[in-house]
Amino acid sequence: MNRNTAELAPEQKSYLSQFDSFVRRRADRDPSWLTEKRQAAIRRFARLGFPTTRDEAWRFTSLAPLRRTAFAHAGASDSRPSPVDLDSLTGDNSSACRLVFLNARFSPEHSSLGELPPGVRVQGAGELLNGQGPSIREALGRYAGDEEEVFAALNMAFLQDIALVRLPGNTVMDQPIHLHFHSGSAGEPLVSHPRCLVLAGANSQARIVETYSGAPDSLYFTNAVTELVAGEGAVIEHYKLQQESLRAFHIATLQFHLGRSATVSAHSISLGGALVRNHVNAVLDGEGAEATLNGFSLTTGRQHVDNHTSIEHAKPHCNSFELYKGILDDRSSGVFNGRIIVRPHAQKTDSKQTNQNLLLSEEALVNTNPQLEIYADDVKCTHGATIGQLDAQAVFYLQSRGIGREAARQLLTFAFANDVASQIRIEPIRARLEKTLFHRLAEKGSKE
Repeated sequence: MNRNTAELAPEQKSYLSQFDSFVRRRADRDPSWLTEKRQAAIRRFARLGFPTTRDEAWRFTSLAPLRRTAFAHAGASDSRPSPVDLDSLTGDNSSACRLVFLNARFSPEHSSLGELPPGVRVQGAGELLNGQGPSIREALGRYAGDEEEVFAALNMAFLQDIALVRLPGNTVMDQPIHLHFHSGSAGEPLVSHPRCLVLAGANSQARIVETYSGAPDSLYFTNAVTELVAGEGAVIEHYKLQQESLRAFHIATLQFHLGRSATVSAHSISLGGALVRNHVNAVLDGEGAEATLNGFSLTTGRQHVDNHTSIEHAKPHCNSFELYKGILDDRSSGVFNGRIIVRPHAQKTDSKQTNQNLLLSEEALVNTNPQLEIYADDVKCTHGATIGQLDAQAVFYLQSRGIGREAARQLLTFAFANDVASQIRIEPIRARLEKTLFHRLAEKGSKE
């Protein structure tokens, strides 16, 4: 690819050099349409560059630690994470259908499909892209917005294996489909680019679980993109559980596209990672669609979690509900930037956005910025944000009823998180969140 690299930052040059080697290795394996998508994506990456705190959308999240770390592309390395007990990581041994990826490479030996309903396709491999029809070619990268999102562009450029879920119309999946991505290495820091594509046909129903984990104390970078398209009348529950290494970088885009009368409920849980950035976007592109976006983050030490959400009401008579909560301890920090857009023709919109944050230490910090952009006149939209510490009067009240001070604090903290936890309908995921929360609170209590 011809380009002038004189003006590029050193970290950009490194990724571009890795890209040249990557496409040469895959020259005989990739279909021409995928090669074209890769080349277009790497050109966008070269044009955009990594954002800095001078960019408004990244004002409170510095990528300096990521930029100065030399990551090798996981696809060019034979290094794989140490063998793991996946059930112990997720608490979930109930999923009959599970695809496992190690450093974003599909691992058939760890995966199982079980008995799928007729027509349902769940696959995890790069080679499957060769045999796919126009629907896959058109959907892949169409919704994730890599025109202006540098990390989505980088993911497309280095796309290798993919978790593909296709649900024919009127299909009902009784058990969750679990997509597990585990990262890390014993040697040099690696970057991997997990990719998921979910195509849900009309009136289909399913629960999709994405889990991201990593080898403890391992330094790596996970750059993930998920596109989920819900057809007319589809009902989809999506869960993302992020419990990466506390040294890891995790940047992810979740893009939901809803057709007429489709319903999507999405739950994003961030428990790990040193620096985490989640882009969660939903476009309600069919009349009568409904989206629920819930999020929860639990941070300690110097962790930083940045949640950027966008809900676009493009058609009338659509509903959206958003609740994001954060519990921050020690010197950790968080960001919430939530944007609701109501287009001119999206009359009868009903939208509610809430962000609440609980600070457990005086050094924890959070920046919150809920936003409404309304271009229609017959709508009902509300938003709000709160930042605070535990209510001293509530703690005193519980103490007056014979509950110790630390137990009272733990009880109130757990109650704060329960609004989100109680909406998680997959028991192992909810249990994992509750267990981690209790463990963190117990650790804090033992130090005080």
